[in-house]
Amino acid sequence: QGRILEKTGLCSQITFGRYVRQGRKLGVDPKLFIQDLQFNKVPVRVYQPKATSDGRRRGIIFFHGGGWVFGSLDTYEKVCRYISRESESVVVSVQYRLAPEHKYPAAYEDCLNATIHFMKNIEHYGVDPARIIICGDSAGGNLAAAVSQTLADRSDLPKLRAQILIYPGLQALDFNLPSYHQNRGVPLLFRERAAFFALQYLNGDALHMQEVLEGSHIPPDMRLKYRKWVSPDNIPEKFKVRGVKPLMPTDFIAEVYETVKRFCEPNLCPLLAEDAIVHQLPESFILTCEYDVLRDDGLLYKKRLEDNGVRVTWYHLEDGFHGIISLYDYCGFSFPSGKRGLDSVVNFLKSL
Repeated sequence: QGRILEKTGLCSQITFGRYVRQGRKLGVDPKLFIQDLQFNKVPVRVYQPKATSDGRRRGIIFFHGGGWVFGSLDTYEKVCRYISRESESVVVSVQYRLAPEHKYPAAYEDCLNATIHFMKNIEHYGVDPARIIICGDSAGGNLAAAVSQTLADRSDLPKLRAQILIYPGLQALDFNLPSYHQNRGVPLLFRERAAFFALQYLNGDALHMQEVLEGSHIPPDMRLKYRKWVSPDNIPEKFKVRGVKPLMPTDFIAEVYETVKRFCEPNLCPLLAEDAIVHQLPESFILTCEYDVLRDDGLLYKKRLEDNGVRVTWYHLEDGFHGIISLYDYCGFSFPSGKRGLDSVVNFLKSL
């Protein structure tokens, strides 16, 4: 549909996609006090339980998904209300700037600045400084991982209690990991779209998408350097039983690398952070879905965290697909496994 509109010049695919995903304005929530504010010039929506609390509450900073291109406070309204109500926590949902109008590092900087503002002003929200949790799904999971890494060695701010990464996208070196092949045509995120979104965020266009998918955008020496972290060898065998054809990377193209070399920055691809940073990360919760091109990004990061002594709670939806959490109670339909995934997040939060 978006393609047809784009060809007729009415609007771009992205504008159309944003319109479709808008989310409806919801009525008052009897259990929550909800307000729209700005944290460090970044629009946020704060959800606070109305019930009285014995002590200070958990504070959750939430970054929504949507490939850095889609998504808004309204799109994730039901998810944030659910998390706030069920875990009795203060939730701050962040409206970071979207690509392609705002390229990397705009979204990352907005998320970081809003988080720091919240950390410095938690007493206004009755939040316990020892229980600040960062959370995001999909592209929001990418942003949550990047912000967690940035804050890992900041001694002037409260230490994060935990990070919650819901089917995060964490690298753009290898679009040929097993999950990329097994699930290349599974909605809501096709293999091509994953590269398309990463390029929109990085450069504001999707030129060189084919070369990036083939793997000719990364120099052989760098591919070798990162092999210890980004490699099918680090993915448990049971995830490779559904047809996987290993692809030989095509020849390296230097001019493509010139346009995408920032893919090697950990703020964009958190899986590439050095061990010195990774071992300082807080306790982590990672949710993966079997039918998701990004499944292996989550599995690889889980291994990196565990190898660095970070405690990880891992929840795998055997019947889940990418984006299933954002479809919780969406336009009247919901998937049981999406509800299970959301409840696994709430249960993890309650344990903190």
